[in-house]
Amino acid sequence: MTQPVEIFFIVLVIILLTPLVFNKLKIPHIIGMIMAGVIIGPYGFGVLDRDSSFSIFGQVGLLYLMFLAGLEIDMFHLRLNLRKGVLFGLLTLLFPLVAGVCTSVYLLHLDWLTSLLLGSMYASHTLLSYPIAARYGITKSPAVLIAIVGTIVAVIGALVTLGIAVNIHRDGYFDTLSLLRLILLSAAYCVAVIYLYPRITRWFFKKYNDKVTQFVYILAMVFMAAWGAQIVGLEAVLGAFFAGLVLNRYVPVASPLMASIEFVGNALFIPYFLLSVGMMMNVHVVFKGNTLAVAAIMLIVAIASKWLPAVIAQKMQGLSRASGGVIFGLTAAHTAVALAVVTLGVNMGIMDERILNATVLVILITCAVAPAVTGYYAPRVKLEMLHQQEQDEGRTSRLNRNTRVNNTLIPVANRRMAPELVELAVLMRTEVGRHEMYALHVRSDNSAAARAESQAALRAARETAAAADVGLTTLDRYDLNIVTGMLNAINERDITEVIMGLHRRQSAIDSFFGAKVEQLLRDTNRMVIISRCYIPVNTVARIVVAVPPKAEYETGFARWVRAIARLATQLGCRVIYCCPDEVQPLIRGVLYQENYGVRCEFQSCASWDDFILYSPNVLIDDLLVVIGARPASMSFSDDMAEMPRYIQSMFGPNNVLMIYPEQFGENHGKPMSFTDPLAADVATAPAPWLVRLRGWLRRQ
Repeated sequence: MTQPVEIFFIVLVIILLTPLVFNKLKIPHIIGMIMAGVIIGPYGFGVLDRDSSFSIFGQVGLLYLMFLAGLEIDMFHLRLNLRKGVLFGLLTLLFPLVAGVCTSVYLLHLDWLTSLLLGSMYASHTLLSYPIAARYGITKSPAVLIAIVGTIVAVIGALVTLGIAVNIHRDGYFDTLSLLRLILLSAAYCVAVIYLYPRITRWFFKKYNDKVTQFVYILAMVFMAAWGAQIVGLEAVLGAFFAGLVLNRYVPVASPLMASIEFVGNALFIPYFLLSVGMMMNVHVVFKGNTLAVAAIMLIVAIASKWLPAVIAQKMQGLSRASGGVIFGLTAAHTAVALAVVTLGVNMGIMDERILNATVLVILITCAVAPAVTGYYAPRVKLEMLHQQEQDEGRTSRLNRNTRVNNTLIPVANRRMAPELVELAVLMRTEVGRHEMYALHVRSDNSAAARAESQAALRAARETAAAADVGLTTLDRYDLNIVTGMLNAINERDITEVIMGLHRRQSAIDSFFGAKVEQLLRDTNRMVIISRCYIPVNTVARIVVAVPPKAEYETGFARWVRAIARLATQLGCRVIYCCPDEVQPLIRGVLYQENYGVRCEFQSCASWDDFILYSPNVLIDDLLVVIGARPASMSFSDDMAEMPRYIQSMFGPNNVLMIYPEQFGENHGKPMSFTDPLAADVATAPAPWLVRLRGWLRRQ
């Protein structure tokens, strides 16, 4: 087949049918993709030729695979397992290198230079079976993180060894200056990416909110990093993986942008890479000459030298047998890098055709063994993670988590604000228990224009949630006024938290929150989150939380701690809690009990005055979270009444989240209506202006 339409149709049919067939056979469909490439390729039935399109898309798929591996890593857990991963990387580099050199010299009777080049082939590997680990949700497990860090160490070491061998062959001696030059260029490259990428990305995301534009930008930055790695003498896959690590915090796992990146990669680019791997395998050459004998030796070395470091790492780190199997499965596959090394040796004239043919067989078998081993042990690691989580939490906590109900209401006033609020709600969404999300638009006008505006706002909210693959129920409500409609929806849907935007001040005498928010806070005891974000949430540098004294006595204390922890986990940023000393251990207790991987710091602030002194440390790119308090609540004080004025004057350009925790008791307020404008219950909670007046009189 030579026509583009025919070629693309056949590829799509293979991508569609292979997972369906091999999932029924309980075989990882990655093996099916590679086998399909062998069958339809030039060395199979010759249906398709491995032309430039497969070469390009195959390389793109490999870079995409490494980029996703870096993008999906939990940076908190990566830091915890970094030392273990480096140790395993040295093992999985040195064992194959030494074993490859020794067997090549004493069994295959090759010279030392050729053996060194072949040893670098054994040392390198590809995370071919990483999609299997991602599908089972074990990417945060120590086994996967150790394997990923070990892969980077092993590939860098293999490339350095390859460069030494090529340098000796070309010049006849080892050039120390060339190695030093490679190290300096690599260090400069890493510093440039770490320094420039976050600043450029933050600026771009602030300026352009369109998800398609952001998606294209991310891909451009990934391939620029891969290109830069090639320029300095590294492998392109290292650049793609490094770009994924740097861009990790700007693409939250639950965001619509992440859903788009995963969809395109898993649906097109990565399958193209797997097909291209299969198409370059010539199974006929294994029967020529003594290729089978050479291939048997090389295969034993390739598998054993990757299996032994995995077992040693498992024993040293106290991991289970299943974790060791996952480490081996992720690091056992040899693909394009191995073939490139051997092809380079053939072109240099220091390797013959039998080594090349045997390498093809090694690639074919290891590409089948690695996904099979990973697919066998990954479910067991997942069960171990769930069991460990249950043991850490305890039975009582587990029952509470499994029966926990979270219903989030997102009032959307217009089409412009809807995507921002829905994305914030998605980032704070919990995966524990049952969590329902509702987008609400309340209108007091039943005209055609009002209905059209309502549908446009709800449609924008629905599209944002669908892009993040999150279910969202839209509610179009006609009621007496906006607050009455929200209160009725809260009662009807058993809402546990409300996420809404801060209103725009219409006049000089208008309050900071506005009459609607103030009435809502009086008439409901549910947790209310009020957002004022000038820049996208995924571009914030840190989260600074101002906690008032006695906040631990509020009913919703644990709920808002969990909400901030989920947001910080998605954003991958640091949280600074400015709170009294007695609140600190309670916040730590909630984070530990819920097993949140959050980098947190604590700043002692006994009162709001202490936080004002700390406020110069709040940067423009930080997200300021202020824990408020309703009048007559335990944590309410005179400072709470003045807090909106302080926020407006001192944190005018900052992103701010105001959180009012839920409280005991039923909703005590009577919704105000047009027929009875004085129906609000002023006896239960004094009006805000009265509280401010009382505070002023006390200070005088």
